[in-house]
Amino acid sequence: MTNLHTHSQSDPMQRIRILTYMMFFMFAMTSDAVGMIIPELITEFGLSMTQASAFHYAPMALIAFSGLFLGFLADSLGRKQTIMLGLLIFSLSCFLFAFSNSFSVFLILLCCIGLAIGLFKTGALALLGDISASNAEHTKTMNKVEGFFGIGAIVGPALVGVLLTQNVSWTYLYIIAGVMCLILALMAWRADYPSVVKSTEKPASLATTMKMIKNPYALGFSLAIALYVATEVAIYVWMPTLLKDYTGSWPLLATYALTIFFVLRAAGRFIAVWLLNHFSWQGVMAYLSLGIALCYLGTLVGGVDWAVGLLPLSGLFMSMVYPTLNSKGISCFPVAQHGAVAGVILFFTALSAALAPLFMGMISDYFGHVRYGFYLATGFAVILFLAMLYNFYRDPAAKALTKNA
Repeated sequence: MTNLHTHSQSDPMQRIRILTYMMFFMFAMTSDAVGMIIPELITEFGLSMTQASAFHYAPMALIAFSGLFLGFLADSLGRKQTIMLGLLIFSLSCFLFAFSNSFSVFLILLCCIGLAIGLFKTGALALLGDISASNAEHTKTMNKVEGFFGIGAIVGPALVGVLLTQNVSWTYLYIIAGVMCLILALMAWRADYPSVVKSTEKPASLATTMKMIKNPYALGFSLAIALYVATEVAIYVWMPTLLKDYTGSWPLLATYALTIFFVLRAAGRFIAVWLLNHFSWQGVMAYLSLGIALCYLGTLVGGVDWAVGLLPLSGLFMSMVYPTLNSKGISCFPVAQHGAVAGVILFFTALSAALAPLFMGMISDYFGHVRYGFYLATGFAVILFLAMLYNFYRDPAAKALTKNA
């Protein structure tokens, strides 16, 4: 990657890293707090579960759309402009929550937020390639970025909980996020970005992204990430429902199971740097995906009594999978194409995040209990492990990663 971008001084690069960390932190604050907001929506607007769940599916659908159809802007328009555009749309949409009491308007604003996330996230992911001197450094930085996302996933729901206990509207979460986003937009405007040497005279376009979908590396990593996301969202969307009727010896563990999951997921991402310094990423992915599969299989065998410990524990095994696969998928391509490939991966990420919980809910409704939805999630986890086992023994991306190192 070094020959494709201009190195700046360490201070500007550190400022850009901090900016990227905070963008992912803020994104997680809002996206992972939806589970806390949905019960309030049902009570406030008299909604059904399906109607209220649109608070999760709608922004994810727009993130997918934005990633696929607008991801190329990070390459053609530029990292800085794309990031600032996304941050400003996000901030404006958050502030408008203060001026409405309509569920339909809230849903439209969430769609705008999803569109904005797709813009600044693809820009930020492309930017990581500009400031990384090698594939290995890119992967370590990606894990740090997702570590801050993990912290945001803890802070967001906790903040909603504090607001609700003080009889303050949950909409203030978005107002707080809007203020943070405005500050980040100012930081993005003032930051000095490294220039990128284009590898081709042909400008990036939507056609570039569409062509990228057919690329075996982009498609392979995207499908692997989609499998991972399907196993992860099963935890924070449906685990609380599964443990709702728990009557075993560990009631406190059941109460804080989701918090424990998020804490372990965040902690594991910061440990990732040490692991990647000592072991190959292919081996780490194989063992971690095995741990995820075993946690799900144990849940099927032992039921809710085992799930109360195994499902939160899976957060530790899940911690490194997404950022590492994301990094390697992006690093298979020249820096000048990172926006397009990041958009493709983001599309599959958001699509899986939207559809997997929906399919689990449908299966659970059909068979009469949420545990049947976890059969589907277990299938995703086992297939993910088999894919990582294949990756460990065959290493199909080695040639592309070496070429773009």
